[in-house]
Amino acid sequence: MKLYAYAKINLGLYILGKRPDEYHDIETVFHEVDLYDEITVTHAETDRFECSMENIPTGEGNLCIQALRLLRAEQKIERGVHIALAKNIPIGAGLGGGSSDAAATLVALDKLWNLNLSRDVLCGYAAKIGSDVPFFIRGGSAYARGRGEILESLRLEIPFWIVLVTPPVHVSTAWAYRHLKVRRNGIPTGIRTELPHALKNPVLLSQAVQNDFEEIVFAQYPVIHDIKFALLHAGASFALMSGSGSSIFGLYDNEAAARLAVSNFPGDHTVSITTPFFNARND
Repeated sequence: MKLYAYAKINLGLYILGKRPDEYHDIETVFHEVDLYDEITVTHAETDRFECSMENIPTGEGNLCIQALRLLRAEQKIERGVHIALAKNIPIGAGLGGGSSDAAATLVALDKLWNLNLSRDVLCGYAAKIGSDVPFFIRGGSAYARGRGEILESLRLEIPFWIVLVTPPVHVSTAWAYRHLKVRRNGIPTGIRTELPHALKNPVLLSQAVQNDFEEIVFAQYPVIHDIKFALLHAGASFALMSGSGSSIFGLYDNEAAARLAVSNFPGDHTVSITTPFFNARND
């Protein structure tokens, strides 16, 4: 059983305030892009996990392992499983790769074990693993608030070529939250209603959408700042950092400009292009 675990970008990210539980209330729009890991699960005598990328944890710190153990415990499954992860999404990049892998593991195991769980049940399990894991169960686009776990599906048709660039820089989300100065006093931004209209006009998009982490991340990691402005210089109508970094995406009106922009970055950068009106697939 093989599934694709797609990356996401944040079309805007606002930190509204700190909560009593020490988490932060956020407001964002998640959107899947055409960059994915591959999760393959098969029956085995004993549990085994392998990954194509070095320095990925293989124990309790791995979200795929957490997904396996959670679903097994909840559904009283005793059979062993072999999980193989072909990793393409960079880690520490603001793309949700680990969360997407966990969600894909839940869905793949549901199919492997013939559990026939509903999407709502799977989302409930996903929320126990991480705040943004439920989004990857549903996929597509979604407005998110709370810790990122309160989701409202959106039908976003993005008419741009999306160029995504990640330098070999790992930005710690915990570090970013520690150093962020929250200035919004819990007031929602209106991105839920403004974004669909702003996507029709890049000028409006630049005025309506921002990422509250950019200021501190750009100051600490100038290379990320430079990527944003390289994309704009190469003709992007709009560019923004995803999550807490280190990835930057740019929106382009045509394929030629998008492919030229991608060619400008060195080989140690992960780059991808998502076509207009992209819909993720899982065959």
